Parts: sequence; structure tokens; C-alpha cells
Amino acid sequence: MKITNYIYLAATALLFASCEIDNYDEPESFFTGNIVYNGEPIEVGAREVRFQLFQPGFGALAPLDMHLDLDGSFSGRFFDGDYKLKFINGQGPFKAYEVNEQQGDTIFISLRGNTEMDIEVLPYYMLSGETFSASSTAVDAAANYDQIITDADARAIEFARLYLNDTEQVSNNGDYHRVWSDMTVGSGNLSGSTALPDGYAKPYIFARIGVKIVGVEDMLFSPVQKLDL
Repeated sequence: MKITNYIYLAATALLFASCEIDNYDEPESFFTGNIVYNGEPIEVGAREVRFQLFQPGFGALAPLDMHLDLDGSFSGRFFDGDYKLKFINGQGPFKAYEVNEQQGDTIFISLRGNTEMDIEVLPYYMLSGETFSASSTAVDAAANYDQIITDADARAIEFARLYLNDTEQVSNNGDYHRVWSDMTVGSGNLSGSTALPDGYAKPYIFARIGVKIVGVEDMLFSPVQKLDL
């Protein structure tokens, strides 16, 4: 009988504890925006680039990760409060701007309700003028590129590739492309062709140009393009 009572009391305690947990307020602020250069979004790989938010005054809480979508946009839900935003060293095909000597590249933000914010960065390169054409057997592509960082921090292009996938999620990650081919890197321009996957039967395909920069892990990309076959 006593064992039964103990089990009942334990179950009741767990029930009340569960109710208390369920009654916690949910985060009420949406933080959205884009990573940009002169207002133009920086296109990146699938779930490759992230930055972190820290909330001062809350001890040793783990940082909150924010992953960028392919088009350089981000979105997350947070509690109202003051935060520090910082890029992880080596993340992204760009450099974070230094706010000042004391603050470094840390950005202080205040989230009170929904907040939209574009974050300016300095990319190593930018792509423009992308063109794509598709046939029943291959996709041809070309683009121009501009070198943005030209001082002592300048880096060369290691390679450029044309990626194809059967969904709009196109990236260098293995799960986000079906085939790829190297492109020719000229003086200010890229060009190349990638054959369709063997036995490809869909009436469309998605294409994207990616540029790998020497010493930079994350690639720079063009916007995803849907092509009818």
C-alpha cells in the first residue's frame, strides 16, 4: 500500500512539474534580415555559414547559433533583450567589419518585438551578370566577378564550379547537388558546362555557380536558377 502511495505521489509531482514547464513563456521576438554588401545579399552554401548571439548578464549560457539560408537571409525567434552579435572566425566568404578598436567586429543589438536588420560585410569577391542556358543534355553558364578585397588581405580564386540539382536547394554539400563540373576562371569572368545526370527525367533542373576562395572554407554562390529542359 505504501509503495502504491509513493508511486501516486511521484506521478502527481511529475504532472505538476510538467505543467510548470509548459507554462513558461515562449520567445516573443523574431529577428530577421540578410547578410549584404552595399545592400546586395551574399549568397552562400546550404547551412554552412552562421553567426552567434550572446546575451550578457546570463552567466555562461551557450551562444545562440543563427544559420544563413542560401540567399544570405536569416531568421530566428528570441526572448526580448539585449544581445551581442558576432561572426565566427573563418565563417563565410567575407570579412566582418570592425565597429571600432575597442568593440572589434561585435555588434550590439536590442530585440524588442519583431526586429529586421541587414548586416553589412566585406566579401572577397562578388558575382554578377550570371547567364544560364539548358539543353536536353547539359547546362551552360557564365558570370562576371569583381574582386572586392584588394589589400594585404586579398585572396585568389581557387576554383569555380557549376552545380546542378533536382530541387532548389543547390550547394557544394553532397546532399545538395546531383552533378557538378569545374568552370574556366578568366580575367573577371567564369564560364563552363555541366552534363545532366544520367537518366534525368524531370522537365526542369536547378543550377548555381560556386566560387572557392584560397584559404576560405565557405564558398560564394550565385542565386539559384530554375531552368526548363
